[in-house]
Amino acid sequence: MAFTFSGLNFVGDVSAQAVFTPPPSYYLWSWGRNNNGQLGLGNTTYYSSPKQIGSLTTWSKISVVGNFAVSLKTDGTMWSWGLNEQGRLGVGDTANRSSPIQIGALTTWLSVAAGYNHSVTLKTDSTLWSWGGNNFGQLGLGNTTDRSSPVQIGALTNWLSISAAGYTNLALKTDGTMWSWGRNSYGRLGLGDSTNRSSPTQIGGLTTWLTIAAGDYHGMAVKTDGTLWSWGFGGNGRLGLGNTTTLSSPVQIGALTTWSKIAAGGNHSIAVKTDGTLWTWGRNGDGELGSNNTTQYLSPVQVGALTTWLTIAAGYNHSMAVKTDGTMWTWGNGGLGRLGLGDTNNRSSPVQIGALTTWQSIAAGRRHSLAVG
Repeated sequence: MAFTFSGLNFVGDVSAQAVFTPPPSYYLWSWGRNNNGQLGLGNTTYYSSPKQIGSLTTWSKISVVGNFAVSLKTDGTMWSWGLNEQGRLGVGDTANRSSPIQIGALTTWLSVAAGYNHSVTLKTDSTLWSWGGNNFGQLGLGNTTDRSSPVQIGALTNWLSISAAGYTNLALKTDGTMWSWGRNSYGRLGLGDSTNRSSPTQIGGLTTWLTIAAGDYHGMAVKTDGTLWSWGFGGNGRLGLGNTTTLSSPVQIGALTTWSKIAAGGNHSIAVKTDGTLWTWGRNGDGELGSNNTTQYLSPVQVGALTTWLTIAAGYNHSMAVKTDGTMWTWGNGGLGRLGLGDTNNRSSPVQIGALTTWQSIAAGRRHSLAVG
């Protein structure tokens, strides 16, 4: 565990005194459906409010879509739990786990993205790795063979960021190019066709992509100029283009150049602008757009008037967000307790989860949620 130096004072030319400031301590929390132990609590009991997973305070990054979860610790180790069909936990077998189990012994994992039955991760050396189900080539290994342990995708060392959902993946390289692979029905890979890919394939020839978000049926990306783009299945207006047309290549959403953060859900999309405002569009039958109604929107609509939204996550039919004050908010389908509000009711506007102001990371799955704070 790394420590930072602060207030370094030299006494003459002989000695130095250093004040060690330990890194912040953050717990891991989960709630919602738990039939396969995907909450990591050592049981299969459903919970409608956040429950702390163990007592460790070293959790950092988390990812969840289906009935399992993957998380990194601050020491660079990687852990998983939940349903393990097709080896989706990455621990070399197919046995379910209801508590976090370490994947291998490496301490060089940097980020992770989980799809419905697979995961993709980056190491500190910028190599790309995957494991789990591979029925659509979503592991990027050039075949459709499942893997129960992490396997490197190619030999490149210039991968920068990753996003996964359903059976598809998006990735950025350090040169600003965008790549995709896996299932491609509805053109969700953005490659101009509907053919599955079992190896990473570049989307167009641009080198100006900055941020990516993979949804179950569509993808989104922000360029370095702040413009927002989408592609894939246009049903419910999830592409934000004012219609329900399906597109197999990226198309710009409006003309604004102030988009910052994005999240793609099952049937809806969320974004934050550089001014801290929150915007949503797509399906809204369960209130997942947070617009205080259940009206479907085909173009981005602002949620309230606040300018303090910081981090967002989109589940299949619910949404989560963290504000700049560290509070966590949720809305949409409350079935199985996935909103963390102590009940199973739907909410059509953002509602605060508890009173904590230390939330750092959030992850919205299909029927359960995770947070670090």
